[in-house]
Amino acid sequence: MKKSILFFSLFLFCIVRLSFCQEIYVNAVTGNDSNDGGEKQPFKSISKAVGHANSLTGAGSISIKVFPGIYALDDRVDVNPVRVMTDSTRFSIEAVHMPNDTDWSQEKMPKILSVSDNNSETIFPHSLGFLVAAPHVTFKGLKFLGNGNPLAQYYYPIAKEDESLEDLEISQCYFIGNKEAAAIQGAIYAHGPKTKISNCVFYECRNAILLFNNVAGFSVERSIITKSYESAFWLGPDDMPFTFNNNVVVDNNNFIVGRSADLKYASALNNSIVANNNGYVGYWSREDQKIVPISKPDVNDNRVVRKAKVVLLENNSVQLPKRHLHLNEGSDGTALKSGIFSRY
Repeated sequence: MKKSILFFSLFLFCIVRLSFCQEIYVNAVTGNDSNDGGEKQPFKSISKAVGHANSLTGAGSISIKVFPGIYALDDRVDVNPVRVMTDSTRFSIEAVHMPNDTDWSQEKMPKILSVSDNNSETIFPHSLGFLVAAPHVTFKGLKFLGNGNPLAQYYYPIAKEDESLEDLEISQCYFIGNKEAAAIQGAIYAHGPKTKISNCVFYECRNAILLFNNVAGFSVERSIITKSYESAFWLGPDDMPFTFNNNVVVDNNNFIVGRSADLKYASALNNSIVANNNGYVGYWSREDQKIVPISKPDVNDNRVVRKAKVVLLENNSVQLPKRHLHLNEGSDGTALKSGIFSRY
């Protein structure tokens, strides 16, 4: 009997330990980086919160909760925890108020921008917002803006450079650039398998999503990509399995850019609108230093609508509409339920 009780107690201890989530709070308005990071004593900066989270030992998930406010990154923020993350214990950076909350508004969304000069020399000099250097990392409910530093020609808000690291999740986020003032070269720039992007909106980024090496199993679902002035997607050379569902990709310069003229992507593009783009599929020619269109690309797009009338709800007043940059009423594609609201 005593052995059974001891075993059961150990079992419960393990369950509690695995389900434990350590929460760290950030508030740009009321926080102070000398605080302890608790809900009543939040940090002021995201860099301080992530640095503190990186140093935590033990086991269990780590969640950085971000209150409304404007967060300027003056350097790269490395997500590189000492604690080992797993499928069931993640490292997350997420908004306190999520878009599905009944009282949510655009004003409650944390806004993250960068003012950093180049802070990475990997392959070429560029500026990063967050460098994900661990597996099982999540970003949720955040609005990423561009980089206003004129010395940073190439800015990537979220990047993962190590192709051996898997499982990056990005959901219910905005990525809004301004090529004249605060540009985004590529909103998400990731190597490694199982990158999952869902319920995001990409607006006026030079490129929205760049996935290159060892990216099998990536997914893009229920997202809106518009006004990319180079391309919505840059993809690597391999015919990797992926998931592409319920997306709206409209008014971009190109839809997909690959690395060779004989590219082949066998995975299906499902139940999506890909319309009004200047180019459909092309490849980057090193010789010509430009994107070359492919007239008959080997892409499985049997369930893609190529002609559509799509109108976005843009800002025409002092206060941003709750469904800012989502499909307007009467627009084609509203049944896809793309955008930052994961429940309707």
